Amino acid sequence: MTASTILVADDDDAVRTVIAQALTRAGYEVRTASNAATLWQWVEKGEGDLVITDVVMPDENGLDLVPRIRHIRPDLRIVVMSAQTTLMTAVKATERGAFEYLPKPFDINELVSVVKRGLKAGVDISARLDEDGVDETLPLIGRSPAMQDVYRTVARLMPTDLTVMINGESGTGKELVARALHDYGKRKNAPFIAVNMAAIPRELIESELFGHEKGAFTGAMARSSGRFEQAEGGTLFLDEIGDMPLEAQTRLLRVLQEGEFTAVGGRTSMRTDVRIIAATHHDLKKLIRQGLFREDLIFRLNVVPLRLPPLRERTEDIPELVRHFLSRAASAGLPWKTIAKEALDLLKRHDWPGNVRELENMVQRLAALCPQELIGADEISRELDDSDGQSGASEQTVQDGLGKSVEKQLAHIFAAHSDALPAAGLYDWVLKEIEKPLITLTLQATRGNQLKAAQVLGLNRNTLRKKIRDLAIPVIRAGR
Repeated sequence: MTASTILVADDDDAVRTVIAQALTRAGYEVRTASNAATLWQWVEKGEGDLVITDVVMPDENGLDLVPRIRHIRPDLRIVVMSAQTTLMTAVKATERGAFEYLPKPFDINELVSVVKRGLKAGVDISARLDEDGVDETLPLIGRSPAMQDVYRTVARLMPTDLTVMINGESGTGKELVARALHDYGKRKNAPFIAVNMAAIPRELIESELFGHEKGAFTGAMARSSGRFEQAEGGTLFLDEIGDMPLEAQTRLLRVLQEGEFTAVGGRTSMRTDVRIIAATHHDLKKLIRQGLFREDLIFRLNVVPLRLPPLRERTEDIPELVRHFLSRAASAGLPWKTIAKEALDLLKRHDWPGNVRELENMVQRLAALCPQELIGADEISRELDDSDGQSGASEQTVQDGLGKSVEKQLAHIFAAHSDALPAAGLYDWVLKEIEKPLITLTLQATRGNQLKAAQVLGLNRNTLRKKIRDLAIPVIRAGR
């Protein structure tokens, strides 16, 4: 059996040598070139069974070569490698028809494995998107190995409609990934609708997702479309899916299984065509064991799992992130700032419990308040000391007062809807949310004595009893 021939193009002698030696040991014939022109001549002559090409070469960009090769030899697999380790490079490689993208430096064993897969692949891979639709400014920043895995996965998923489950801590950029999957996918001209499950009252989630008919419940004065209807043809991003109540999970499962839903209070089923991207910071398997999440729903949502690394796992990206945030602050009209190396070193040693969002907020604050053009280590030390002191935030919440705490929570709810408004029934929900813990804690304080609790609350005893029943508050029996 004749050995497969691998064509390698890279302007770095050392890279060509390492690749050639590894592939030769694996049983392949290898031909190497230092420029794109030689590679193109071989391809035109019909030589080679697989191509490995660098992006930056002296005579031509390797990414520009990919669609030309695909045009004349659509069955020839192309592996793109590059030291330009950004999401955009991975996206462009995938869009233009590359079989795989590998960031430099790469693991040589992984390269050999990719070559084996490429030679076995039998399905044609066409160029995915119009190059005119490619934006050079994707929101994900970082060149760390942890982010390279994310980029490669995102690039592979962009031309598909597969359901994606993004798992990551708060502040890691889950919505940014979801938006990238939409904006550079085949549904990019349709709506992208984001819903934060944690910011919507539990009683209103079904109405929020599926809409409601006039008169469906108290306060439903008119028909309202839900997020599924608004996202028709596009992408629905369900953020913090782990906070979705079980009853809403059941309805969501039906939508995913049957492709249709019924508005709250409605009788007519509506067909839906949306791509679902979900995200959570919870351990969903743990929630399943606790009876808080449906296992069958996980199977529907977790078709492609994607983990976003916390910032502490990719601290080498911090300098690039800081420069990006400083540049954005300057574009917004704030004074231009730079940051000293010693300051960057301090940032890299910090734990960042709030992840990229915490870093961004700090940089914006420094850009606005730091009087010097150069942000030094002293300024960073003070900021980090202040952030470490935020562990006492719960005490501050108490000091702020109940009204302030409620106001902050309601602000989160309204912010989660962007330009839209929350579903009808918000007033009743807020009262119920406050009323239940108030009565529960009062009963605990009076050891279950309802007469004393009614006096503390300023309620009639019969009124209190009715509220206990309506709110399903467990009755506390006084101890002997």
